[in-house]
Amino acid sequence: MKKIILAFAVTLLLVSGALADTIYLRDGRVVRGTVLGFINGRIVVKITSVSSTGATTTSSTSPDPRAGEEPGDVRFYRPAEIDRIEIEGRSLDEARFVVRTVQVALGPNWIDSGVDVKRGQLVQVRATGTIYAGRARITPDGLRSPDPNAPLPRAAEGILIGAVGNDSDSPIVELGSSHDFTADRDGRLYLTANRGSYTDARGAYTVEVRTERQLPQRRSDTASNRNDQPDDANDPFATDDRRSTPAAVRPRNPNDRAPSDPYNRNPAPRDVSINVLGTSRGTDTGIDLRTGDRVAISATGRIVAGRRAGEVGPEGGNATGVGAVFGTRPMPNAGVGALIGYIRLSDGQVSQPFFVGTQLNFSSPADGRLILLVNDDNYGDNSGSFNVRVVVN
Repeated sequence: MKKIILAFAVTLLLVSGALADTIYLRDGRVVRGTVLGFINGRIVVKITSVSSTGATTTSSTSPDPRAGEEPGDVRFYRPAEIDRIEIEGRSLDEARFVVRTVQVALGPNWIDSGVDVKRGQLVQVRATGTIYAGRARITPDGLRSPDPNAPLPRAAEGILIGAVGNDSDSPIVELGSSHDFTADRDGRLYLTANRGSYTDARGAYTVEVRTERQLPQRRSDTASNRNDQPDDANDPFATDDRRSTPAAVRPRNPNDRAPSDPYNRNPAPRDVSINVLGTSRGTDTGIDLRTGDRVAISATGRIVAGRRAGEVGPEGGNATGVGAVFGTRPMPNAGVGALIGYIRLSDGQVSQPFFVGTQLNFSSPADGRLILLVNDDNYGDNSGSFNVRVVVN
């Protein structure tokens, strides 16, 4: 509480001589006058006028008069009674809020804002920036059409959304470029763009999150204290910032939660079968991997990898031609026409290609989309396809 008193004292010194101070009370009244100081946990105001529901109170005959709120009276207000103070046009409203700025890009997981909120706490969100996805240019207010595969299928595609808590059942709030809401529960605030796919996205929204400071309660509110002394146990200016503590991961798809995730509700493996054409420079498996996912790939079938290599299986054929000399294939040391893969990361970059062949078991080294392709540098004379099964645990 000493820090609060000091903050008010410094502010009042800086604005000494102000003649037109305005105090906005939480019950809707507006008090005009002169802020005299901060005494015994109270803000002292010499009143000029009091407004209520648009009417200015200048005498005892005005509507809803309050004792001690006549022009010329000196009134003592608790900080909890006050919504904000403007001293000669300058607002102390910023002191009510903690502000944090976070970059929100599209990826396999929601973005941890680093902000913990309490039930009933006011949260203000302001967002700018652009995300580019395919040919679309998306702002925090989203596109005109919805995305049926997004977390909110009926909301605008790409609109900024948020959720409090890691539980997949927690309600999702449409935020857009500007939105205020009251938290319905305690928890960490997560943010993302309302879009089902993220592998073709780049850029990010710049999001400012403002939360009300949790002001300390006074011991007089409890039976244990009758001396009206402040309780410093919940100092809003304390240096211990718990908001910077990393939170649990919240995946975009609840089914993608790792088995070790305490919020995991559906640990069933994903099992996908696809055809990878001999002409494939990159076949999207539709599988989003998370770091540490266990992946098993098996492949059968044969393709024609050009006239020189002829018909080959997933292991590929002998390296011949220009590709063998100059290393122009994605994996120069692997057989021509072999089945290979890579992971397309959330920032649009790709991992180093890896050999798959007829069978491969590995742990995913990164978050991203699994892509399969044929190891060749001339796909124009290829034909056939591999039958590939991918199982992710």
